[in-house]
Amino acid sequence: MNTQKIGIAIVAPGGYTFDDAALARGIAALEAHGHTVHNYFDSAQVFQRFGGTDEARLAQLNAAVDDPLVDVVMALRGQYGMTRLLPQIDFARMAASGKIFVGHSDFTAFHMALLAQTGALSYAGPMFLTDFAAREPEEFTINDFFQCLTSSTHRVSQAVGGNPTLNVRGTLWGGNLAMINSLLGTPYFPQVDDGILFVEDVNEHPYRVERMLLQLMQSGVLARQKALLLGDFSAYKITAADNGYDFSAMLAYLRKTLPCPVLTGLQFGHCAKRVTIPFGARADLWSDAVHVELAISAYPNLADA
Repeated sequence: MNTQKIGIAIVAPGGYTFDDAALARGIAALEAHGHTVHNYFDSAQVFQRFGGTDEARLAQLNAAVDDPLVDVVMALRGQYGMTRLLPQIDFARMAASGKIFVGHSDFTAFHMALLAQTGALSYAGPMFLTDFAAREPEEFTINDFFQCLTSSTHRVSQAVGGNPTLNVRGTLWGGNLAMINSLLGTPYFPQVDDGILFVEDVNEHPYRVERMLLQLMQSGVLARQKALLLGDFSAYKITAADNGYDFSAMLAYLRKTLPCPVLTGLQFGHCAKRVTIPFGARADLWSDAVHVELAISAYPNLADA
């Protein structure tokens, strides 16, 4: 883990935890590496399935943004809740703070809205509870995050076969596919031309993944992209009723149907070993028969601070 001292705020704009031991474990792990943790989540304030009422969760975000000792604002976890907050979030205030906002899954809605409303960038990356407070943290995920955070460039290289040969440059954006589609037609959906769109999801059968990607195609989004990069899709079940329709069959159909190249193998999503992706950054994407590589630049980081 990087030894640079970083102020990290924990906020719960979505789901919660009652596991105070896990919170303490994650905070202790970060502090042991010299970082300072500012925890704005209070398990006593949990409301229904959320990390507080809408007002309380918004207050967590605002307090973290206003804290001069905070460099990074990290989501406690995903689940659901960010969509409720979007109309109340002052995105200009978020962008002007200079903080780096980090999370994935439900937090995709924040990334999308921040870029759409202000043009500011953020990080599709780890979350406090699942990554830093885990009993056995995945070192790759944590190290990749800190490498990205403390460098002005970031490289993602994956050994994977079956992709088309490609060499493109564009704006890197995306995240959880269901969250992306939920914002279509709203002021929180960024209009990205010449993009490299990365997507992932969990508990979504391949037919639902296909349906969501066809919706993006039919709404004109995919025609404006240089490439579509598929990350981790897991925890779905194929049954006898699918009659041979599985992820591979879906992928073959997409590659014949969508207006942009479709690549697989991105190590991002609801998986333990995961790369960090600066949302809205510039990226060069290369692929051939055996690997995919992203060279990412022009994103906020602490090396340039």
